[in-house]
Amino acid sequence: MVPADREGTTVDETQDRDLCERFRSGDERALEEIYRRWSPIVFTLALRYLGDRGDAEDVTQKAFVSAWTSRASYDPAKGRISTWLVAITRRRIADTLEARTRVRALQEHLQRFVTPEELATPEIDLGDRLLLANELDQLEPDARRVVRLAFYDDLTHEQISDRLQMPLGTVKSHIRRSLVRLRSRLEVGHVAS
Repeated sequence: MVPADREGTTVDETQDRDLCERFRSGDERALEEIYRRWSPIVFTLALRYLGDRGDAEDVTQKAFVSAWTSRASYDPAKGRISTWLVAITRRRIADTLEARTRVRALQEHLQRFVTPEELATPEIDLGDRLLLANELDQLEPDARRVVRLAFYDDLTHEQISDRLQMPLGTVKSHIRRSLVRLRSRLEVGHVAS
């Protein structure tokens, strides 16, 4: 049994309260102690939900970074620090699951426009391919069909004109305008990165 003081507070409770106050005031040693004590639980929770050791390690790190940067918001009167850490961990797990969903959606989107062989070619990086696929998607329908036939099916202007029953000049105009638009968007993307 843990001894209690006159007010009925145990030594462990007093030590925990002291640890939390030191943590809230920015004591890095308190952070180390909290990490040593609670990181196995945070990691196990993340691993259980995510099923991937690397993701669980990332979530553990992000959870403790979040706890440290928002330590002033921790209120011991509202709950134990372990409960607060678990709540932060659950938010980081949700962020990771959401990011996985976004990546999966981008991959599916990309697969509609780019073959696996094209992904293996190093001429254009993945970010440019995603930007290009997105920009192709935003072209008007006629221009999008013309550009895809020209660049993905490798058809000549005349072949595209015949296939789409579209005047040759219109085919050339669609390609020229689309290339100008795509080039300017790719240039903007590279300037921003």
